[in-house]
Amino acid sequence: MATQIEQKPLYTQLPVGQEVIFIVSNSAIVSTETKVKFIAEVYVSDTAINISTDTPIGTFKTTPNNAGVGMFDFRQIIESYVSADNLAAVDSEYKGTATTIDTSHPLHLIDKYSTNNNSARYLAVVFKTEYLDTSSTPNVIIEDGTTATSSEFTLFNGYLKYTDNLNILNSNFGYYLQKFNLSLNNDKFLTNAPTTQYANVNDYGTLSFLSPNDNVDYITISFIDAGGGGLGSEKIYKITANGAGAWGSDSKNQLLHFGCFPANLQNWSLVFQNLVSLELIQGGSLSVKAYKSDDTQISDEYIININCPNLKGYEPIRLAWLNQWGAWDYYTFNMKSTRMISTKGSTYQQLEGSWNESKYRLDSYKGGKKSFRVNATEKIKINTDFVNESESEWFEELINSPEVYILEGYQSDNVLAALNQYVTPVRLTTSSFTKKTVANDKLMQYTFEVEKSKTLRTQSI
Repeated sequence: MATQIEQKPLYTQLPVGQEVIFIVSNSAIVSTETKVKFIAEVYVSDTAINISTDTPIGTFKTTPNNAGVGMFDFRQIIESYVSADNLAAVDSEYKGTATTIDTSHPLHLIDKYSTNNNSARYLAVVFKTEYLDTSSTPNVIIEDGTTATSSEFTLFNGYLKYTDNLNILNSNFGYYLQKFNLSLNNDKFLTNAPTTQYANVNDYGTLSFLSPNDNVDYITISFIDAGGGGLGSEKIYKITANGAGAWGSDSKNQLLHFGCFPANLQNWSLVFQNLVSLELIQGGSLSVKAYKSDDTQISDEYIININCPNLKGYEPIRLAWLNQWGAWDYYTFNMKSTRMISTKGSTYQQLEGSWNESKYRLDSYKGGKKSFRVNATEKIKINTDFVNESESEWFEELINSPEVYILEGYQSDNVLAALNQYVTPVRLTTSSFTKKTVANDKLMQYTFEVEKSKTLRTQSI
């Protein structure tokens, strides 16, 4: 018998946050030899993997268990090879200017499409068997000469919840991601957000989708007024000129981001800019749908309702957070928000007068306890409007997200500006979340508190 793969992930698309279990066997060697170990050479790449020419990222070994097989879980290894996309990829655009390595911009601000930089990678594993050769003097460790190579898997920066249903076939198990591949009607973008969302007219945001088979030909955004009447539309083809890149086998093409919120459209759409200037879109909505080249709709319809201006004058706070599937979700908190600034500094006792000059001079500003440095931290308490149960469930991901940011709205800035004023990293300090329901709570509102993670460092004395 040769080295064989007995168990593997059921599907070739894997969120890295699931158990990535492989079981290998070699019954002939295990039953007759000593000091047997199974070897796993792990390959991770952003291009299609070529076992004969690529270099593995690591080689791992395990001994046979009581059933005589080797069991590997590669989750902790591969998790570090994908991460969130915070910057748009090269060749995407911001206000009509292409992104380059030297002029990058936040992903949330893209005009149309962006490929991914970090969210997706390929995985393949080659398994071997080694043992102690007792026939030679001295004894040496040798390989039995047989290998078993796995399929090529596509990894992306997602995780599974305990409530996500797994499929099992011949002991292989996994989560079926077909609904995110945008190939059939009612498929989904990479989000658990409700298909109806709300945003202000100056809010940025993206929707992301898996693209393993180049199914998406274009995405339409239709403009609808407050009375439900059509105001025009934009058809955005998934092509290189729109930031989507030339589709190919590289992992950057396997997951794409699409800017479809009001501010993204203000970046480039003359139709939408005109609607904004005439205030025809206030209280209206955007309809987002993906299509194949034969004009077959292959996604759910996502409705983005545009909020009317808040007459109470509350400052809107828009949060962006990394969701379960490694993409971004957004919510604008339109109700009352309060800001609290706390300071922490070091002090020293200053001498009065001038002690290091030829004459002593009385200086009234000197003396007593002085601050050597003051560092300020800002906390913001934010409140939702009344929400429904689907939004209530969605907020669980905000609580659990490792990356949360405050996202500023559309500004009339220079396209070559640093753009560092748009995204502010924050830490969600709200540590508990009570899920509300209509039956228990009738009208539902939530309050969260965030803390800006960058400390304002002032002058030192």
